[in-house]
Amino acid sequence: MEELKISSETIQFIVLRVGDEQYGIDIKYVDNIIHMSSITRVPKVASYVKGVINVRGEVIPVMDIRIKMGLPEAEYTKDSRIVIIKSEQQGFVGLIVDAVKEVVTLEVDGIEKMAYDRNGKDMFVTGVGKHQGALISLLDLNEVLAE
Repeated sequence: MEELKISSETIQFIVLRVGDEQYGIDIKYVDNIIHMSSITRVPKVASYVKGVINVRGEVIPVMDIRIKMGLPEAEYTKDSRIVIIKSEQQGFVGLIVDAVKEVVTLEVDGIEKMAYDRNGKDMFVTGVGKHQGALISLLDLNEVLAE
């Protein structure tokens, strides 16, 4: 008799490093990942908005996710990347992260949702997934991109 495999729904996440923590972004929102490039400053914007970049003729605002999360600003390194996110509300937005690590597939059943009394950098996290023993905080892009 054949065993029926109950297939659980899975989601792929791009794993990023911000400070000492790993965060995941649902891959369906990621348009592109690029090396740090020259960012044109824009006057009178929030401190976490570093300016704009031109990608394939499109002008894209860039924000430093560390500053947005209340972490200290850090030097950009050879590992720093700009992750281009496509959001329904804001269109394309670039997020500066310390490093992009890998793509992981997580089972939806294995993702623990966060409680909603969140503050600090936890307010940007919708849930936590486990991959090979490591915890990955899953980013709530609506919160991250909110003005």
